[in-house]
Amino acid sequence: MATDLIIEPVINKAQLKEFIRLPNHIYGKDPNWIPALDMERMGILGRKQSPFFEHAEAQYWIARQNGKAVGRISAQIDQLCLEANDSTTGQFGMIVAIDAPAVTAALLQTAQGWLTERGMKTIQGPYNLSINQEVGLLIDGFDTPPMMLMAHDPAYMGTHIEKAGYTKAKDLFAYIRGTDHLFPEKWRRMAERRSAHVNMRMFDMKNYDRDIKHIVSIFNEAWHNNWNFVPMTEKEVDHMAKELRPLIRKELAWFADIDGEPAAFIVCLPDVNAVIGDLNGKLLPFGWLKLIWRLKVKRPSSARVLLMGVRKKFADDFLGKILPFRLIYALESDLYKSPIKQVEMSWILEDNEPVKRMIETLGGKAYKTYRVYEKKL
Repeated sequence: MATDLIIEPVINKAQLKEFIRLPNHIYGKDPNWIPALDMERMGILGRKQSPFFEHAEAQYWIARQNGKAVGRISAQIDQLCLEANDSTTGQFGMIVAIDAPAVTAALLQTAQGWLTERGMKTIQGPYNLSINQEVGLLIDGFDTPPMMLMAHDPAYMGTHIEKAGYTKAKDLFAYIRGTDHLFPEKWRRMAERRSAHVNMRMFDMKNYDRDIKHIVSIFNEAWHNNWNFVPMTEKEVDHMAKELRPLIRKELAWFADIDGEPAAFIVCLPDVNAVIGDLNGKLLPFGWLKLIWRLKVKRPSSARVLLMGVRKKFADDFLGKILPFRLIYALESDLYKSPIKQVEMSWILEDNEPVKRMIETLGGKAYKTYRVYEKKL
């Protein structure tokens, strides 16, 4: 390791702002890099802003070489994750570095040391900062920009992490599907078949908080047995509701109610990344106006299916198995009338064969792969 490399803990607001802005300085020349909004990053990383820190602790560091910032990393321990998965696994995240293996190795060693001091036996990542936020390092699909709340990394980063002794824990896929791709006839007939028990309805903006809570309730139940699942707390639900309200459009979020009970849902959001690339992370002085105009008037041509789930008690019967197709069909009936030309469905666990088969049946193609790495401490 170069002797002029220093790993500096983030301990004040100025350093946190530098930590947030650093990826733009290191990756800014990548044509597919999209600078995140500073305000959104502060909402994730700020201890006063994010409800994540009610059940987790974290530390951030910046790497400097000859006084210049050349990388960053976080380490975090989520008590809900430990309890839900009966584990002693801590996490790293927010990893950014120049193309220098020594910098990546030093950042990872620092995160490892912090986790070891707190009794962790394994390290996994990247998580930014939770599995319910951005997950995984991009290892395939570098030729297109990321959609909202998905990571974009340089091709060298995976190699550097592996050189530091990390191996694959799990791969996650992002699928893409054009809205001009016809719904297969068999599934179209199935989706259009009426049932006295099932009512398909759009998200009700007049009962916004109620429907957000329905989504989270179904999500927590449907995903309970998934790999590394962490339930969302009530305060995280409230925080998410406030963050998503400007983006949710009722015609892009659907419920399937069975005998009056919300049984399944799908949430698709316009791809904010498609309209913020030139804002350089800033909403002031005129970024707000540009963002609102682009979202409401110009409107993005891409969208991301952020969440989908079926309540556990319905998932294994016939009605439950076809609900995802009915939800996607209902969603697409409005997409055809909109400017949206392509939809990403992400992320999907590599071993979630039923969901992968469903998406592929509907014409989706896996076009990006994200990897979660791990290492014994």
